[in-house]
Amino acid sequence: MDHYLISFPSATMRLTEEEFPEVVRTSHEAIEDAKAAGVYVFAGGLDESTAPVLVHPDGSQEPSSNQLDGGFCVVRVASREEAEHWAARIAAGCRTPQELRMFMYDPAS
Repeated sequence: MDHYLISFPSATMRLTEEEFPEVVRTSHEAIEDAKAAGVYVFAGGLDESTAPVLVHPDGSQEPSSNQLDGGFCVVRVASREEAEHWAARIAAGCRTPQELRMFMYDPAS
């Protein structure tokens, strides 16, 4: 079983205020479907009102210059095809394309 990151940058979600409640409903349905299928690991959106920081080994911090925003879901599935299925299901629920990335295997994780 492999873990995949399904995500979208905030800029790809172009919704009106009227559309937003329906997209919340359908995106939550997609997540509930993933939970029912036993592939759900974690999902959520980044809080874009909180600035990210780069934390150094000594604990000091500085503002992060990398752009990372939007919503994310991690699934654990048996194949790339299954990951693509869930990415498409979540894309339909969110009404925006999703990026799909596979996590590298790490036996210590």
